[in-house]
Amino acid sequence: MKTYKVGVIGCGNISSIYLKNASLFPNYEIVAVADIVLEKAEERAEEYDIPKACLPDELLADDSIDLIINLTIPAVHAEIAIKAMQNGKHVYGEKPLAVELDEAQQMMKVAKEKNLYLCNAPDTFLGAGIQTSLKLINDGWIGKPVSATAFMLSPGHERWHPDPTFYYQKGGGPMFDMGPYYLTALIALLGPVARVTGSAQKTYEERTITSQPNYGKKIKVEVPTQINGVLDFESGAVGSIITTYDVWHNQLPFIEIYGTEGTISVPDPNSFGGPVKVRRWDHQEWSEIPLSHGFPDNIRGLGVAEMIKAIEAGEKSRTDASLAYHALEIMHGVHIASEENRHYQLSSRCTRPEPLPVGMNEKFFL
Repeated sequence: MKTYKVGVIGCGNISSIYLKNASLFPNYEIVAVADIVLEKAEERAEEYDIPKACLPDELLADDSIDLIINLTIPAVHAEIAIKAMQNGKHVYGEKPLAVELDEAQQMMKVAKEKNLYLCNAPDTFLGAGIQTSLKLINDGWIGKPVSATAFMLSPGHERWHPDPTFYYQKGGGPMFDMGPYYLTALIALLGPVARVTGSAQKTYEERTITSQPNYGKKIKVEVPTQINGVLDFESGAVGSIITTYDVWHNQLPFIEIYGTEGTISVPDPNSFGGPVKVRRWDHQEWSEIPLSHGFPDNIRGLGVAEMIKAIEAGEKSRTDASLAYHALEIMHGVHIASEENRHYQLSSRCTRPEPLPVGMNEKFFL
């Protein structure tokens, strides 16, 4: 199999785990990093022994690069992805796919015209935790799924993130920041969504950063920070989701799937591992289920490896942009439903990603 030459654009917080994990996969190598602040790219290149550090335009023009990992802020996801594809490069992007639906549609249009792969994070649903949960559902452990809950509750990123301002600007907020993890997991487990409704509010007009190096700086909040949504799945199951930056403490599960014969407690969809717990209708206690699949650790970049395997096989990637677009429309739909006091019918549809093989490891990508 060909080893793909990969360039990373965006050298912020998330880039380190991609650069660290790249050596685990045999089908790609990161040969260049770029950032609008050249010093950031140079620091990452030195830290991870990457041959080339440059500005984004230089990387995009580099004919030796086969694929771009787009780790820029959401506001420029579409711009960078389209430029990369116009230069003949496949693109794997961080979540969300884009800020606006029309931007995402343009990205997918260019990918189709150029016959290139456009794929997107999160890839956490490919990890051991979600894949084990999926196997349990497919094997009938809880009967037919009828309902689901998903909860992402936190007091906000200004307490730990070095530069949290964009989380409270257009394209940010708890739904667009963390919603992709939860929604992608739910789609993988239950399939696509037909209709949504929701309520959203902005609890505070201003937030104060208490992390370094911007301690004391005020952030104007532009987006809702408390979002409660209801998801009607095409399968007939009904889900509830809460994403918020306005809750100090809670004891709620990450995700639970409720079936006619029992319940699965699904692990944090922002992680790759467990624990996975099941309690059938006739069980007195919960049982923790051994993970049936590989990749339980933080292995961001797994989606890139899976994407490249799909390119080489001429198959659809499990992280295809259609999945990320469906999640993006769900997020917009919940907000629109709240703003317009109505149900929102999804116009997009994606296929439920194929399960990964049991016991898979890095050799799967050879």
